[in-house]
Amino acid sequence: MPSSSHPGNARPGGQRHLARGALLLATLGVLLVPPAFAAENEFTLDELLQMASEGNREVLAARDQVAAAQSAIRTAGAFPNPEVEYLSGKSRLRQASGVPGDLRTVTITQPLPLPGQLGLRQEAASAYAAAAGAGLASFEADTAARVKRGFYDVLRRDAEIRAANEDASLSEQIRSRIELRVSTGEAPRYELIKADTELLTARKTAASAELRAQQARALLRQSVGDTLPPSFRLRGDVERVLATPLPELDQLRAEVFARNPEIARARAEVQRAERQLSLERSLRLPTLAVRASEEQDPELRSSRVGVVMSIPLWDQRSGPVGEAAAQLARARNQLAAQEFTLAQSVETAYRQYEIAKAQLGALEAGIIRQAEAAQRIAEAAYRAGERGILEYLDAQRVYRAVRNERIAARYELAAAVIEIERLRANRAAVAAPANEQLPEIPR
Repeated sequence: MPSSSHPGNARPGGQRHLARGALLLATLGVLLVPPAFAAENEFTLDELLQMASEGNREVLAARDQVAAAQSAIRTAGAFPNPEVEYLSGKSRLRQASGVPGDLRTVTITQPLPLPGQLGLRQEAASAYAAAAGAGLASFEADTAARVKRGFYDVLRRDAEIRAANEDASLSEQIRSRIELRVSTGEAPRYELIKADTELLTARKTAASAELRAQQARALLRQSVGDTLPPSFRLRGDVERVLATPLPELDQLRAEVFARNPEIARARAEVQRAERQLSLERSLRLPTLAVRASEEQDPELRSSRVGVVMSIPLWDQRSGPVGEAAAQLARARNQLAAQEFTLAQSVETAYRQYEIAKAQLGALEAGIIRQAEAAQRIAEAAYRAGERGILEYLDAQRVYRAVRNERIAARYELAAAVIEIERLRANRAAVAAPANEQLPEIPR
């Protein structure tokens, strides 16, 4: 029987026709998509950061909190309002010498805060506003870091999808060649069973990669906000964040302690607690108020001016003073704990950066090239009949594992840089330019 009529020979030709048809359909699909739609749903990292800054509801709520704290400064500096009292009545005769008529009394009382109390109130409110502003800066830095991690995580998952699809396509080609050899008696049937197993594994990996990519996109949209459409594309590259220069650990630690908003917030809380304690102690002093009154009856009109003093005889504000002292001790302990935690976080992030950088350097310096060379040699030996299918598949499996480790190492390095920049509160340090492309997967 001619070889052209063999079923095994008909499959590669049919697959080529199917591949050409699929390519034609994909090309037509790309041409039919309106350019405006493609551009509208494609975003860079800078655009996502801007969208999160303007549309994330949690960020907007934190800004409202800062506005409320700033308004509290005006409340603390307001002078007490006067109190006006008006009484009216009638007088009746009880003796023949009396004069009946209307009675009126007007009293005005103006509380007088003690010297320094308004200043202490304003200082405490200003410290609270500073703490709220530092909290906002910290929350914005955390949000920006989540957006960056989500952005590069989506790029990572997209790279894994491309790699998994390439593996599935290659496994299908290998399976087709092995089926042909088995049908002609050139190879035992167990090789076809092995190839089927590898193909199913590759397809399962591709499906898992697609699900992880969908999950990463959902998390990115959650970080950005509802302004990001459910269906979107990303335009950017991980190379920019990988090339971000970082200082030495000692210099980095000094920068973090000088700029980290969490430390600034904790220090502002300590300052606020100190002012509040001073204010509570000052409130134990007697308070004064000026009172002026005028009384009018049918015969006389009398005026009085005096001073009202509130003496802390029974309540000496021991409770509020003790509470303020405890809050001050709590704020100082929290500042010390925050400084210790931040120091450990900086060192942990920097060590993670060094580990990821070393792993990526080792993979790109020679491991991935050696695995690729071993795969080519095993493939050539298999084609020449010098090696079996198991050796070829093992070499291919090693190359896939090394390539996936490289993809993961690039993301881990990017994540370490993003964490360091978050601690430094540098929200725009790793923003990718709009013209960068997605990283290519090594073949």
